[in-house]
Amino acid sequence: MIAEVDDAVRTLVRGDALDGTDVEVVFDAPTKDWAARRNAPTVNMYLYDIREDMRRRARGQVNEYDQRGFVVSRHLPPRHFRLSYLVTAWTQRPEDEHRLLSALLSCFVRHESIPEQMLAGPLRMGLPVGLTVALPPPEDRSFADVWSALGGELKPSLDLVISAPIDTGQRYPAGPAVEQPPVVDMNDTRGTARSRRQGRQVDATPPGRRADGPPAAGAVPAGRK
Repeated sequence: MIAEVDDAVRTLVRGDALDGTDVEVVFDAPTKDWAARRNAPTVNMYLYDIREDMRRRARGQVNEYDQRGFVVSRHLPPRHFRLSYLVTAWTQRPEDEHRLLSALLSCFVRHESIPEQMLAGPLRMGLPVGLTVALPPPEDRSFADVWSALGGELKPSLDLVISAPIDTGQRYPAGPAVEQPPVVDMNDTRGTARSRRQGRQVDATPPGRRADGPPAAGAVPAGRK
């Protein structure tokens, strides 16, 4: 799923924000060594965090039907994960980097989700792949901490978050379909009812009478008041 998200985001950036330019799009960690080796205008989209979107966690099971409309199996609903990218522009002049960031920001705010035609593989399950940009970071993480971990200097950046579904692969076969309605047989001569469907006997003897003997003690015989 992560590789498919990378390909979709790259296609979106190249076709929308960088259309007609020779700017490269890479996913390398923007460390000092990487920056020293860079020799061409580049947009870096570093994936630095992956977390499950708990607000979209669904419960229960989803039915799967055959051509006749019968339930043949059930599966768990997909789970959604938030992939956070640190998006930076690298050129020889800060002004050019700002122009690239502006084009990227305009591209991202035009889309609430990645266009369906850009999705491939496991992402094509009929669910939107959400896109948000430049939201405040969570309380347990700051962008300064990310740059410190990379060993580089703080640089203007965009925080791009993609919320992508993933199939859990957990499926459970369903039992055979009911072909006939239940049948109940009430024709027992001893006064007991039997259910063929449930395979057990139910005592239907009136109160005060035993099925195979005289009335119980204290019972009023039939026909007497």
